[in-house]
Amino acid sequence: MSFDIRDAQESELDELATVWYEAWRDGHEALVPAELTKRRTRERFRERLQAAIADVRVAGPPGAPVGFSMLKGGELYQLFVSARARGSGVAAALIADAEARLSARGVETAWLTCAIGNDRAARFYEKCGWHRTGTVVEELTTPEGTINVDVWRYEKRLAGLADRPA
Repeated sequence: MSFDIRDAQESELDELATVWYEAWRDGHEALVPAELTKRRTRERFRERLQAAIADVRVAGPPGAPVGFSMLKGGELYQLFVSARARGSGVAAALIADAEARLSARGVETAWLTCAIGNDRAARFYEKCGWHRTGTVVEELTTPEGTINVDVWRYEKRLAGLADRPA
């Protein structure tokens, strides 16, 4: 099955924030400090999406996204898929798109972080050719301050990916 991955539209920020909020809670709530969970609201996710809209790509029809990816420098910064779309191949399409975009930017080795214990996500990344390089401390910024969380770091060599057919 193929999925059209496209640029996010301002008009779908509310829907994207809901996808992010629900998927983040599902994958992270039991794994991160409670103080971080309190700060990860739908409204805050919407603000973050709006601030980074130029780096957000989505899957799903306009107005009804089922997943998205967000880049930040050489990082696959965010990748979330709604529960109803999991197992459909949409995450694989989003990660392939993100890898191609990173490669086109000249990134040779991309990286991402994954909550320690989010085994479903870890298995997916590994299936897509990403390799866990260790555990690092991630400084997560919120309006109320910074929270440090240990996370798994993954990397993938992308050299030459931009030359491959999509």
